[in-house]
Amino acid sequence: MRGEKLFSLLLLVLLVITLTACGTEPAANGEEPLEPEIKDLILSTTTSTQDSGLLDELIPIFEEETGYLVKTIAVGTGKALEMASLGEADVLLVHAPEAEKEVEAAGDVINRQLVMHNDFVLVGPAEDPAGLQELETAPEAFAALFENEAGFVTRGDDSGTDKMEKGIWADLELEPEGDWYIDAGSGMADTLKIASEKAAYTLTDRGTYLALKDTLDLDILFEGDEILLNIYHVMQVNPDKFDGINAAGAEAFVEFMVAKETQDLIGEFGVDRFGSPLFFPDAQ
Repeated sequence: MRGEKLFSLLLLVLLVITLTACGTEPAANGEEPLEPEIKDLILSTTTSTQDSGLLDELIPIFEEETGYLVKTIAVGTGKALEMASLGEADVLLVHAPEAEKEVEAAGDVINRQLVMHNDFVLVGPAEDPAGLQELETAPEAFAALFENEAGFVTRGDDSGTDKMEKGIWADLELEPEGDWYIDAGSGMADTLKIASEKAAYTLTDRGTYLALKDTLDLDILFEGDEILLNIYHVMQVNPDKFDGINAAGAEAFVEFMVAKETQDLIGEFGVDRFGSPLFFPDAQ
């Protein structure tokens, strides 16, 4: 009996050793599995990356590869940059280059990297009462909307899209106001829905429009002007300026977004459904 008990004990010890060895075996790429000291990572980003479905594709991959748990806060770019300036996020993915440069110059963000682009388009009712389809430049299109007082829904949320729209009005020295100019004060998806319901125009990033197109009664009526290019950057909130920033997680997310594998996924996203990608990778 004592011999049998001793043999059973030896088997148990060998089993524990084997399981322990398996648990610490290096990952397939030869690196030890990452166990972050701080797992939670706050990503402040634009509604377009969320509403288009891109983040639903990418974040689960990032979480599985790194062990971080991403809390996504989808707001306008202006609000996202404000969160960075207050140290209320760890990493940003936004699309207002000029405003980003100001926050970077203030030392609120570091490691700003180009990720991808798509473009802005003007959408509206198929009848196109303002005649945008006959025009050649974005300023001409906006001037026509103003002159015709064609129903227009503005996001009004200080997002990258809102900054683009307001910048064009300012360059034209026009101040849209009145019943025809409707302030949604909301994200891109809700703004598109309001424009569809009111048979009005709006400015949108192409990706969000295409993702929601089947639910909207809106057509693309103006596109192609180079000033409507929509460029996205990723950046870390500066851990030397703010306490409690998950610097390692933020750096890992930046590296993930510009990695070739992720860039390939971005370039493929939407092709199966729309025949072309919703975003075009720029980091590689």
